[in-house]
Amino acid sequence: MRKYVPEFLLVLFSIILIIGILFYINPFLNLSRTEEVVPQPEIKTAWGFTVDSVKIDTLRVKPNQCLSDMLTGKGISLSVVDQLAKNADTIFDVRKIKTGNPYYFISSLSSPQPECMVYEESAVNYYLFSLTDSLLVTKGVKDVDTIRSTMSGVIESSLWNSFIDQGANPVLAVTLSEIFAWTVDFFGIQKGDRYKVLYDQYVVDGNPAGLGRVDAALFISGRDTVTAFYFAGNGQEGYFDASGNSLRKAFLKAPLSYSRISSRFSSNRYHPVLKIRRPHYGVDYAAPIGTPVHSIGDGVVVKKAYQKGGGGNYLVIKHNSVYTSEYMHLSRYANGIATGVRVKQGQLIAFVGMTGLASGPHLDFRMFLNGTPVDPLKVKTPPVEPISEVNRALFNTVRDSLMIKIDSIPYPNSTDLVRE
Repeated sequence: MRKYVPEFLLVLFSIILIIGILFYINPFLNLSRTEEVVPQPEIKTAWGFTVDSVKIDTLRVKPNQCLSDMLTGKGISLSVVDQLAKNADTIFDVRKIKTGNPYYFISSLSSPQPECMVYEESAVNYYLFSLTDSLLVTKGVKDVDTIRSTMSGVIESSLWNSFIDQGANPVLAVTLSEIFAWTVDFFGIQKGDRYKVLYDQYVVDGNPAGLGRVDAALFISGRDTVTAFYFAGNGQEGYFDASGNSLRKAFLKAPLSYSRISSRFSSNRYHPVLKIRRPHYGVDYAAPIGTPVHSIGDGVVVKKAYQKGGGGNYLVIKHNSVYTSEYMHLSRYANGIATGVRVKQGQLIAFVGMTGLASGPHLDFRMFLNGTPVDPLKVKTPPVEPISEVNRALFNTVRDSLMIKIDSIPYPNSTDLVRE
């Protein structure tokens, strides 16, 4: 009589057989196995050191504190300090260590004696002083990240205060006023005027470390809307409006035809009349009495006066919200020149003289940027040509891309700094 194996036993036997076969041939088939991935901890470094493997003592330079004071306070001998100063001679002038700047002593975890000192000159640059046998002094530069950032606001009192109120870097407000200097009168802005800015923010160790270039900006004052787009290519560089016209106008190189420059911009000039040294924040152009003097750019005469012990007959012309120019020691003024009169670039405004405190006939010419005297010979004359036909297609592409980004920036309902 034939015996039959129960069906469930056959199924169980088959499963065991298959598992056994797979277990046996797995190494040969290189069947993949799921392995747990262990995340690696982030290794934090500073000045080339692994932070967790050293001890760092953080200090700040005190008033009148020098390198010797900083090091001897940690038990470093004067002979070592002297050698470090000599080794640093061609790398860093140790006399320029600034009050308030941070410095750090780095030592091993097993010893309190520091192996080196790091002095941070700025958020980016630092100097490493080795306190071991080598006594080397080296300069280091931190990694700088560039973050595309945006800023927007609605004017309540002034552009500067708008940035301050939002906790933003007010230097950006100065940059914005310079970009729009020829097109927006920032002394005449009103409550409710609005602006947007697209710019680069430099970041070091996760902290802001300065502003980069402004790529695009928009300013709305009343019914007027002004845009600025940075463009560089094929010999053209600067800020242009949506139509490709330059936002800036050029100044004349000089306000007159002159024989020579008799005195230059200086913070310590020997005065030919007073026989003392004092600042001379202008350029003296030697020229005969009666030589015509012209305005270096469009503007408004904001002062016409006489200064007996100084500039004699002089004029001040406001060109925009950033630049003003001053013309001194004039013999007389041109017809029609008075306070409040608008003048054009190259317009005759006065004549050379030697009124006031002067040793000979000349024009003392001065320029001011945001009220601060600047060397007229170093003021860069900006381009005034519109975008060339060669650059037109590329400019349009850049403009359209930047305009999309500007349009996407919301105006803040609170004091928030908007970032992409």
